[in-house]
Amino acid sequence: MREKRDSRGRKAMKVGERSKIWTSRKKRIDERKENEKVLLSFFFLTFILFSWLVAPVTAGPDDRVLVLEISEAITPASDNLVIDALEKAESEGFEALLISLDTPGGGLEETQGIIKAMENASVPVIGYVPESGKAWSAGTLILFGTDIAGMAPFTVLGSAQPVQISPSGTEPVKDDKIINALVKFSVTTARKHGRNETFAEEVITKNKNLDAEEALNAGVIEYVAPSIPTLLAQIDGEKAKGKILRTENAKTEPYKPPLPLNFLSLISNPVLSSLLLTIGLYGIIFGISNPGAGAELFGIIAIVLGLIGTGFDISIGAIFLIILGIGLMILELQSPGFGIFGISGLVSLVLGSIFLVPLGAENIYTPEFQRLLILTVVTPTIVFGLFLVFAIYKVAESRKKKPAIGTFRGERAQTIDSIGPEKTGFVRYRGEYWKARAEEAIEKGEDVEIIGKEEHILLVKRKE
Repeated sequence: MREKRDSRGRKAMKVGERSKIWTSRKKRIDERKENEKVLLSFFFLTFILFSWLVAPVTAGPDDRVLVLEISEAITPASDNLVIDALEKAESEGFEALLISLDTPGGGLEETQGIIKAMENASVPVIGYVPESGKAWSAGTLILFGTDIAGMAPFTVLGSAQPVQISPSGTEPVKDDKIINALVKFSVTTARKHGRNETFAEEVITKNKNLDAEEALNAGVIEYVAPSIPTLLAQIDGEKAKGKILRTENAKTEPYKPPLPLNFLSLISNPVLSSLLLTIGLYGIIFGISNPGAGAELFGIIAIVLGLIGTGFDISIGAIFLIILGIGLMILELQSPGFGIFGISGLVSLVLGSIFLVPLGAENIYTPEFQRLLILTVVTPTIVFGLFLVFAIYKVAESRKKKPAIGTFRGERAQTIDSIGPEKTGFVRYRGEYWKARAEEAIEKGEDVEIIGKEEHILLVKRKE
């Protein structure tokens, strides 16, 4: 007997058999889904357990302390450094900013700016005098303005009487108006942070000094620690700026200033800024007495950098350098060759662009945005400067070239079109297409010799 088959040719089966097959298949699918649910639940619970076990071991994002080292005099760059470090600590969630002070002192205006920035910051500030270090004069006042102060054993602070520069050197300031104002500022700063107000006055009026143990006993500092990790372990659990510090196992990260601040710190060194001013003055004198040498241009740039280093407004100096650079580039375009004007202009443009980026703009520019700003301002300037260098080079090269008409005669070319006495056409000469005319009929594809040129048309003849 033939087996019954359906319309598709498949073997026909009874309704009961078909039902059993579908029931079995559905059961297997349901079992597979249940297994998948159990497996997913197992992985989920494992992940939760693993996260719970690992979380206490992993340091939180706030268990970091940013360390700023001030190891020289307090200069016009120092307040910018502190402000930028505070912004980095705030924006990147550091537990605190630790300022390591090893300084002989410095400018009063910069010191007051640093103290103001520390008091206005939301992140706690820890002051520390490292081993073999000192915090004299301005350094002592800055230490007064920190939330927590510590010193390494056998270090010294004090001697904050203001001095002024005179032709004979430095002399103590004896003006009662200045002394009284500074005493009040020092005492008020110490009172804000619960420190010894008597010492805050005598450090200015009597140039009093204290070592680490004496400062601790006098209530000028809170801790004596031989190293930064030891200090952080000691202050763990202290309250500052409304938060409980978690510093015992905190990682320390050194502060790395951006490019403009690095350069500003370099030229803010009192020796270097004075040297720049002196060299700039003599450069101008030499340039005026010897025209054409370009020393006066170098002198102007050196004086501007020296003024910025001594505290002159950075933005004004940057704009002046950019204007000077543009002017020098224009002069270079008018003069033959690429020389002193072009080099000086390029240097001025780059330096002006670097300083044009805002430094220490509180609560506006994060460190990442500052780096992006530097990149977007300086890079186009350098690219534009290199383009001008290339353009000036090409102009100079074209000026040095001899007239080309003499070099055409006797050269070989090939006709692209048929040409004759009354018919011009194109010829190919050294890969270039030129219009040409001949005294005789010359067909397309023939070799010709250039015998002259009339305006933009070559005169050719059939090559022998």
